[in-house]
Amino acid sequence: MRIHAVHPSPLSTLLLLGIFGLAAAPAARAADEEAAKGLARQSNCFKCHAVDKKKDGPTFKEVALKYRDKPSAEAIERLTTHITTGEKAKFEDGHEEDHAIVKSKDPAQVKNLVEWILSLK
Repeated sequence: MRIHAVHPSPLSTLLLLGIFGLAAAPAARAADEEAAKGLARQSNCFKCHAVDKKKDGPTFKEVALKYRDKPSAEAIERLTTHITTGEKAKFEDGHEEDHAIVKSKDPAQVKNLVEWILSLK
C-alpha cells in the first residue's frame, strides 16, 4: 500500500492562515468610555440624550438597542453618518430638526463615541 502526501493548494493555505489569524487575533478593543463621554459633553449630546434617562432624543441605550440586530459595520456607519452630517432628527411629536454635528474631525474619536454608544445595554 502506497501513501501519497497531500499538499494543500495555495488558496486553501491562505484561507486557513486567515482563519487561524482571526482566531488568534486579540479581542477588539473596547471603546474608551471617558473619551466618548468627553466628546459627547463637548458636542452637547447630553442636552438631548442621556445613557438611560429619556430626554428630547432617545436614550443612548435605546439607540444601541435599535442597532443591535444590524451588522456591526452597518450600525457604525449609520450612526456615524447621523452624528456627523446634520441630517434630520425626527421627534415623537412629528417635528424634525437638523441633528447637531459632533464636534470632532478626528475619525478615531467619532468612531470611539459611536462604539461606546453601541456597546451600551
